[in-house]
Amino acid sequence: MQQLKPIMFVGTASDVGKSFINTGFCRIFKQDGYQPAPFKAQNMSLNSFVTPDGLEIGRAQAVQAEACGLPCSVNMNPVLLKPTNDKSSQVVLMGKPVGTQSAYDYFMGNNKQELFNAAKAAFDSLHAQYNPVVLEGAGSISELNLKHRDITNMRMALYAGADVYLVADIDKGGIFGSVYGTVALLPPEEKALLKGIIVNKFRGDARLFESGKVLLEELCGVPVVGIIPYRKDIYVEEEDSVALTHKQRQAGSDKVNVVVVLLNRLSNFTDFTVLEKDERVHLYYSNNPSEISQADIVILPGSKNTIADLVDIKNNGVAAAIVTAAKEGKTVIGICGGYQMMGHSVADPVGVEGSVSFMPGLGLLPVTTVLTAEKTTKQCSFRYKDTEALCEGYEIHMGTTESSNAVAAAMWGTDGLPGEKKDIINKPLNTMSEGHGDGYLLHDRCWGTYVHGILDNPVVVEDLLSPFKPKATVPFDYNKYKHEQYDKLAQHLREHIDIAYIYSQLKSEQ
Repeated sequence: MQQLKPIMFVGTASDVGKSFINTGFCRIFKQDGYQPAPFKAQNMSLNSFVTPDGLEIGRAQAVQAEACGLPCSVNMNPVLLKPTNDKSSQVVLMGKPVGTQSAYDYFMGNNKQELFNAAKAAFDSLHAQYNPVVLEGAGSISELNLKHRDITNMRMALYAGADVYLVADIDKGGIFGSVYGTVALLPPEEKALLKGIIVNKFRGDARLFESGKVLLEELCGVPVVGIIPYRKDIYVEEEDSVALTHKQRQAGSDKVNVVVVLLNRLSNFTDFTVLEKDERVHLYYSNNPSEISQADIVILPGSKNTIADLVDIKNNGVAAAIVTAAKEGKTVIGICGGYQMMGHSVADPVGVEGSVSFMPGLGLLPVTTVLTAEKTTKQCSFRYKDTEALCEGYEIHMGTTESSNAVAAAMWGTDGLPGEKKDIINKPLNTMSEGHGDGYLLHDRCWGTYVHGILDNPVVVEDLLSPFKPKATVPFDYNKYKHEQYDKLAQHLREHIDIAYIYSQLKSEQ
């Protein structure tokens, strides 16, 4: 097929829907017979994913790769920033952590040329293999104080020779000022790349915006190529923690209540999408002890800073509520950082997370964790408990967790585990395909694991819900559901964007 120019979607601000549109166009090009690939030079997110070769990238590019029908690659997101606190982030370069920097040092330091060189090389690799490369910007393209250090937006577009489309969120208001101001601040060489404007998240009758469309085109000298209605019924996995603000916050009724503890540094919240979509479950997020006490199942999620989040939940009463829930026989499970918190202690001898070198855990599992500078990132296959079904997931963690009779004795006395549970000391939750164990199974209602995505496996969800005997439903096929959503999104964009115009520009002489 004809080689298309790269295409890039940028924004007037953050959270305007660039990732949503990028994903839709990845699917459109795939449907039309091309083999596209996504690219974002630099991403900031705690919701990451692991490539097949064990490298870490932002979740959005993994989702977009799936929409393209491709396995994800580190070339799709060469630079990933994972915030550790309000002022610092772990810098992940080509899938591997290279250190932690303050925001000031990162944005004002002299290392951006090295990162930009890595981004250019990653783009070149994709551009040589795929057609077209679908690039995504970050934040606003007109942040003048940071623009000369920006490796993600127009600087990357210029290097790639990409057709650029500016996405604006009309739902926020102020669209004329934001779009006109953004375009007016572009230097001539960048404005020359701008091929159109997309108005996103429109509510109501789009015909009412016809005069607005004309005004935008006259003000900016660029066509408005689409007015996309706001849709709540299309689901695409989100990586921005802003999405958490829209989640349920309270227990419900007539369903199995599942609470995800709302940590300040919660990571990989897409671990719980399957439960959120399960008709038998009411999933909600909370850091309110009274709401946690109403749950049937309590989940401690992943964390970018286990010790800091552990301190927080001890101070706000959440830790006590979790321990009480376990003592009352409710189901309590932990994933990754949450698994670490459930143990006897978490030690940080080399200062991976900060200045606190040791913190007692919740004492629910007889395990101890030592945080290490080396990061484990890998996709994995495993068998859950004693089941035969082969499950899949991925690991992203810094630290090792071990169980022992000595730890159990320290927690519960010289007889080891209390009651009739002495026979399950050192019993892993999962058996990995390589033969070693993962996690810890105290009993059916109390366990922890390092495996992200464990709840994407039907055998795990059915086992988790089985004590509550919820009304039977057809098992939720998450993979099928995701691809249905990509197709629905592609159709939605086709109906409201001038796709023929976009193709005409992509096929024009460069």
